[in-house]
Order: sequence, then C-alpha cells, then structure tokens
Amino acid sequence: MRDFALAPPTSAPLTGGLADSVFDTAIREPDMVQLARRIDPAKQLWTKVTAAELRDEVVDLAKGFFASGISPGHRVAIMARTRYEWTVLCYALWAVGAEVVPIYPTSSRDQVAWILADSQCSAVVVEDEQGLMTVGSVCTSLPLLRNVWQLDDGALAQLVELGRSVATTTVDSLRRIVLPDSAAVIAYTSGTTGHPRGCALSHRSLASPCDTLLAGWRHTAAPPGEQPKVLAFLPFSHVYGLMIQGLCLRGGLLMGHEPDLSAEALSSAMLSFRPTYLYAVPSVFEKIYKNFLRAAQRSGRGSLFERAVDTARDFATAVERQRLGTGSGPGLDLRLQHALYERTVYRKLRGALGGRVCGAVSGGSPLNRELALFYSGIGILVHDGYGLTETCGGVTAQPVGQEKFGTVGKPLPGTEIRVAEDGEILVYGASVFQGYVNDEAGNRAALRGGWLATGDIGRLDKEGYLTITGRKKDIIITSSGKSIAPAALEHRLRMHPLVHQAVIVGDNRPCVGALITLDPEFLAHWRASLALQDDTPHRQAREENALREEVARAVAAANSSVSRSESIRVFRVLAEPFALSNGMLTPSMKLRRDAIVRHYAFEIDAMYQARTRSPRPNAAADELAHWDDSDNVFR
Repeated sequence: MRDFALAPPTSAPLTGGLADSVFDTAIREPDMVQLARRIDPAKQLWTKVTAAELRDEVVDLAKGFFASGISPGHRVAIMARTRYEWTVLCYALWAVGAEVVPIYPTSSRDQVAWILADSQCSAVVVEDEQGLMTVGSVCTSLPLLRNVWQLDDGALAQLVELGRSVATTTVDSLRRIVLPDSAAVIAYTSGTTGHPRGCALSHRSLASPCDTLLAGWRHTAAPPGEQPKVLAFLPFSHVYGLMIQGLCLRGGLLMGHEPDLSAEALSSAMLSFRPTYLYAVPSVFEKIYKNFLRAAQRSGRGSLFERAVDTARDFATAVERQRLGTGSGPGLDLRLQHALYERTVYRKLRGALGGRVCGAVSGGSPLNRELALFYSGIGILVHDGYGLTETCGGVTAQPVGQEKFGTVGKPLPGTEIRVAEDGEILVYGASVFQGYVNDEAGNRAALRGGWLATGDIGRLDKEGYLTITGRKKDIIITSSGKSIAPAALEHRLRMHPLVHQAVIVGDNRPCVGALITLDPEFLAHWRASLALQDDTPHRQAREENALREEVARAVAAANSSVSRSESIRVFRVLAEPFALSNGMLTPSMKLRRDAIVRHYAFEIDAMYQARTRSPRPNAAADELAHWDDSDNVFR
C-alpha cells in the first residue's frame, strides 16, 4: 500500500455555514459583480448582479421559506436545471439552516419518489409543469411533503411576498446558528445499480475543496488583474456543479448560468458571456474537439486542421517534458510551426469559445491524454482532477506548473490518498462525507476508520500523481481469467469522431468486445463527404463497407494502447444511442452497464457466436483478426 499527503490547506477554517460567504462578501465588497443573469436568452444580454443585490435576494427568499414553515434541519429538494434561481434558492435555504436535496430534472417518477421519501423532504421546488406533474403523481406516498413550488409559475415572487412580514433579523439569527458540521446537502448518487444513495455533505466538507482550490489555483482562472468569469452549465444536481457554484461565490468569480446543454445553446452562451475559465466533463471537451474537426472538414480545411492538431500535441508534449525536467522543450522548427498555426488555427478555435478562455478544469472522469495535449497545445491548459459525490468534489488536481497529462494530478493539500493492495483508492480528509442517509451497512462498507473506500481503482507514481484506471465493479474478467478495466479502451474509442459511446464487454467470454454507438451529426457529415457518385443499389452496400472499415480503424487505434490480450476482438455498432429515455444512462449521464448488458444480451451473444471469417479489405481490419474463432459484426 502506498500513500501520499501534502501540506495542510492554507485557507482559514470555516466557522459557520456556506451562506455566510454571500453575506460577508456583500459587507466587504457590496458593488462587486457576483452573478450575471440573462433575462432573455434570445437577446444574449447579461444583467450584472452585485454582491449586495444577491444578498438582498437571498434574504427576501429566506424570509419566505421561514414563513412557509421551513426551519433548521428541514430538507427541501430542488428539481431544476442550472439556472440563476437555483443559486438564490440554494443560499436562501442554507441561510435558514435547511438542507438542500438536489434532484435531476430528468429523473424518472420512481427516482423522484424514492429520493423524496428517503430524504423525508418537507418541500420541493420544481422548474416547470412537467416537474410539477412528476412530483404530483407521487405526492400521496409522501406524507411529510407540505409544499411544492414551481419556478416558471412565479414561485420566487410568491415566496418573497409571503415573507414580507418576517424580520430580517430572524434570518440573521437562523444563519448564525448553522455550524460547519451541520448537513448542507443530501446528494444522491447516480444509481447505476439499485436505488441511489443519499450522501450527507456538511457545510465544512463542501467548503473545504473550494477553499483549497481557490488558494492554490484561482490565479490561473483569468489574466492578471481581471475578475475570472465562469459559465456554469453542468448540473447543480451533481456535486461537481455544486463545487463550481461554491468556487464562484466563495472566491469572487463572476458566474453566469446556462441551463440548455445543446451545442447551439452552449456555443451562443460562450460567445456572449465570454468566460475566462471553463469547467466541464470529458464528454464536453470531446464534443468541442469533434465540432472543431467537423467544421474544418466542411470548410475544406480538414487536412490543415489535422496538421495543426499534430503540431499542438507535439508542442504540448515537449513543453510538458520541459516542466517535468525530462526534456529541453520545443525545438526551433516546432516553435515556428506552432507560431504559424497560432495565427491561422488556434486563435480561431479559442474564438469559438468566446476568445477569452485561458484555462479549464475537467472532472467527472479522467480526461484522455491526447485530448489534454491538444487543448494545451492550442493555449487552453486543462487541469484534470478527481473527486466523488462522497468527497464533495475535488480530491486531486494538477499542480500549477507541474501538470502531467494522463493523470488526475496530486492530492489536494489536506487530503491523503492511499492505494490498497487490490488497487482501490482510499481517501482521507476534511471533504469526506458524513455518511449515507438511512444506510448503515453502506456506511460500514465505505468508511473504514475515517478512510473512504472509493470503489475506484488506480495507481500512484513515484512523484505522487494519481492515475484512475476504472471502477472495481466495472472490471471485466474474461473466460481465460484476464482482468480488464474498460474505461481506458472506451475513452480511446470515443476519441474517433464517428464514435459517440462505447461499452466494453467480455465477462466470462473468450475475448474483449465492444458495443458502439455513432455520433449522428458526424455520421451525417461523414456520409455526405464520401466520394460515391452513383445511386445504384450497390452504393449503399459500399457505403456500409466503408463505414465498417472506418469503425475498424477506430477499434484498431484504441487497441494500440493496450496489450494483445486486452484488445477488442469483436464489436457491434448499435442502431440507437444509450440514453436516459431507454434506461441506459443515469441522470448524470453515466452508463448503466448492467442494464446495457441485459438489454443487448442477444446482440452480445450474436457478436461472439459469429465464427465465419470474411475477407479483410485493409490493414486496419487485419488488426482485429488475432482471434481465430471470431469475426467483427456490424449490423
């Protein structure tokens, strides 16, 4: 077992609750712009909200909650997308000592019923009529639920009006009795298997990673002398989104909200808000890269873009070696090439993100090394990190000036990391949660003498950098006894622009297989770019053969990063993506692996039963021909 621990955090310890930061900032810097609110998304105009204005809104809403019977210890669910009202609601509830229960607005009726019942919520705030109908359909089984407010039906105005008779001093008194170790959030895990579990997160635990990151990394979020600007679009229903909110309000970062996660909406918001720093998950960084590539190909500059990408990665690799003391940095030729592409390509790519992004953070799952090198090479250094719901977000981060791509960095100051003999990552520190609600057996399994057993597997190198290799429960064991962590292969597959999703299978099978879904936008672009001139019946067959070959190349590229025994030997492309609507994804967009394997059991069996070898048209397909008893199936 190896462990690492860094110096203790340098920030002052929390003495009250999370709402205090809103009040303290309003006293210290009342005119500082804290939030940017977009009243009319169509006009792309952002209205500034100062610290004093935010404090006043929080107080008015807190008085309304108190008048409605919400008091310390009560739990109130928020079931809405990432929007301005989410933040005001959250801090108003904390100001009266209530506990926030985030619920994804895309959650099913059964999930909503379970969370509201398990957390014993007194009230719930929904976004729209659909949310109201979902909650209404389960109200009869929730005797403790007294209030349901709908944001799009004037809920905030109603609460403010209700609280007019409540004295402001009442809110101050309630806020001052909130202790750092009081529960602030009951965050439910995604529930990839079974019911989601509620994690009790204290005010101290939520503040700890935020304050540590602000102390060591805030200066990277904007050019010197400028206030950092962050566009929040990740769900506040997830702890990563809550951490972003905490970072902004505790650290004086200007935050805007974007509830629509479509590519068009995000692009429009980026261009109008012009953030200086980007918080996202790997799938967002992958999508941005693929959009860059598709746009270049459509304009006839695909070859130029690919050369620029190679140069960016080579340049970033050379810079990385220099800062880690293993190389001398980019040579003259590489610097000249990079300077050329900076003028012709990289500057335009950054312009598509608003033109002011100088850095980023990736969380939720490890970021592919090649993707991290690309972004670094175009001038956006992405700090990859690691955290869980049970750790209130951040546990590790890339140290400034010592970033090592392909890892999730080193433990944050004040956090200890151990890797057990079986590879499981153990965490100890102030951000570790208080335990699961109503689940003593789960607490005994997860918390061992104060150490959190994360369920993730990984390794620490000799410098203390952590690499995540997968989840213990996701490990695949083939019939020959080979253990495979699927995450790395899946990440490599998704790097191909045609591949949207990938799930590695192979438990008790003779080799590793893959279920693949295709990116519909890039697939349409790819089909349109094929040089097939005739409209005969044979055209479709030739197109499908070309597609098979392209997917085979993606699989061969993924296989190049692993040993032969770990490589994908069979695969199948599915007709529809894994989605919330078909039960294949969790509300936080994680794969429900067990559900996928059950749903596609017939396709998986057929994939492995295919024995007839077909002629291989090119070398890429030959890379997959090592298993003598199988063939690739594309149907």
